[in-house]
Parts: sequence; structure tokens; C-alpha cells
Amino acid sequence: MYVITVDDARALTWTEVPEPAPAEDQVVIDVRATAVNRADLMQRAGDYPPPPGWPEWMGLEAAGVISHAPSGSRWRIGDRVCALLGGGGYAERVAVPSGMVLPVPRGLTMEEAAAIPEAFATSYLNLCIEGGLRAGDTVLIQAGASGVGMAAIQLVKALGGMVMTTVSTDEKAQFVRGLGADYVINRTTDDLAAAMEEHPVDLALDCIAGPDLGRLIERMAVDGCWIVIATLGGSQTELDVNQFFRRGVRLIGSTLRSRTPEMKAEILTGLEKTLWEAFEARRVRPVIHETLPITEAEAAHEILQRRENLGKVVLTIPQRNPPRT
Repeated sequence: MYVITVDDARALTWTEVPEPAPAEDQVVIDVRATAVNRADLMQRAGDYPPPPGWPEWMGLEAAGVISHAPSGSRWRIGDRVCALLGGGGYAERVAVPSGMVLPVPRGLTMEEAAAIPEAFATSYLNLCIEGGLRAGDTVLIQAGASGVGMAAIQLVKALGGMVMTTVSTDEKAQFVRGLGADYVINRTTDDLAAAMEEHPVDLALDCIAGPDLGRLIERMAVDGCWIVIATLGGSQTELDVNQFFRRGVRLIGSTLRSRTPEMKAEILTGLEKTLWEAFEARRVRPVIHETLPITEAEAAHEILQRRENLGKVVLTIPQRNPPRT
């Protein structure tokens, strides 16, 4: 089969490798589409290796058709599925633990399904499990026009919360309002701290962090929870610890990729129960910025590098070979 690999010059190449050899509890998916994530750019640069046991090539999510399933599994050959991966989605086929696979919601395309697992699982893990999201909470979502941002906004609204979110352009502001955001803060012109003073935040999902993190935490609602999932704005800040503990704020660092397959299976089970009906009714939807063939993965990465995407960038994989049996 063919996969996208990274050569010595950090260029992406469509390369032939051996077929996946599934373990006893794994299915094999013939991949139709895979979505691009910022973590892929980090892995390509050598800064974010895949967890042990996963392929060395990139790809944190995929959608396709089951071509091998273990006996007794929920899955059958021919099932249309999407999957959360530790790596390996930029490929014609991938072997995945059965518990990290979900059915494609009825009515969705493979491209749409490929844009679900990473962003929505990240949002569900952090907002619902780590943050204990409740109806009526006001939730701050940094970078609302990103893949995780668009998922988190819709999840909060589906569960009865209010959304404050940050963007960098007027175009992105319009985009997130269309997803249901209640308060939109343009980071280039508006003062997020002032907005938080006016509308206290109970829960924050933060991929920015950076030097402003400390002063923003001090403006959270009492007993609030701030969850950091990335540090795109920088890894250093100053925090008034007296304000921090007197307000009862929880500060959590969280990643999805490093969790065990068993933990990821639990997250996905909760996600399916919470949102699949909403996906099928189109009350919640994956948002796709652009779809490109897998051989144009370089161009897809450039879109994310320039931070111009509104939602997900998806790569499609042509089917050269018949399904495995």
C-alpha cells in the first residue's frame, strides 16, 4: 500500500510500504479520507512522534470501509466507519483497535466523517470529562475557527452552554457566529480580559496559552476550570497564585493522543452517545474548509501553516486495490 512519508528534507512523499498486520483486537480500514491537524505539522517537524505501536506516518483520524474485522467484534467487513488514530491516517489502509472506531453518522460523507474524530473527541474529553460541562455554563474557546474550535462551539451549544470565543479576523468572527457563538472576541482589536470581566467564564478550552494566560485565569468565575491543550501563543506566563487558589480555579493540562486505547475507547463511547443523533439530524456538523487529494498533502499543510482555514482540511485517498477479505 501507499502512505505519505516525510523524507530527510521534511518533504512529503507518496511512498510504498508493507500492508498493515492487524493485532487480534484490531480492524483494518480501507481509508477514503483523512483530516489534517496541527499536530501533523509538529510531527513532520520532528517534534511530536506517534505513541508506541502506531505507524510512523501522520494522520490522527480517518474514515473508510472495514476490510478486516476480528470475530466477535461490533464491526463487519463493508461497514462505513471513522476512527481516532495514534497515527497512520495518511495511508491507503490502517489497522486500528476496535474500540477506537465509530460508525459514520447516517447521511454524512466520508470527507465529513473524517473531520469528526480528533476535533470532537478532544472537545468531548476536555469539556465534558475534564471540565464537567453543565447546561448554563459560559465556556471560553480559544481559536474558535480552528478544527477543535468549531467542534467545541457546537458541543457546548448542543449541551445548553454559552460560548465566548476568540478569533483573529472579521471573517472568522462571522464564521463562529454561524456556529452559535454568543460572544466573539477579535484578538487583534478586542480585550479578552475585559470581556471576561463582563461575562465571567466557568470553563475554558485553551490552545493558545502564552503570556496572557495568568491574567486571564484571574478573571475566571469562582470555581472555574481552565484547560490547556496547546501553547500556540507561547509556553511562559506569570500567575498570581493567591488569586488562583482563593478563587478555587482548576488549571488542567490535557492531551488526547497520549492516552491509552482503552481510555480513548471510553471517550469515543461517550461522544457517540452524546452527539451521533445530533450529527444525523444535522444539528451538529463537521465543517470542512477544503478537500484535497492525498498527493497534495503539502498544499494542505500550507493552509494550516498560514492559519487560513475555517474548519478542517481533508485529504481524500483513491482506492487502487480491491478491499481485503
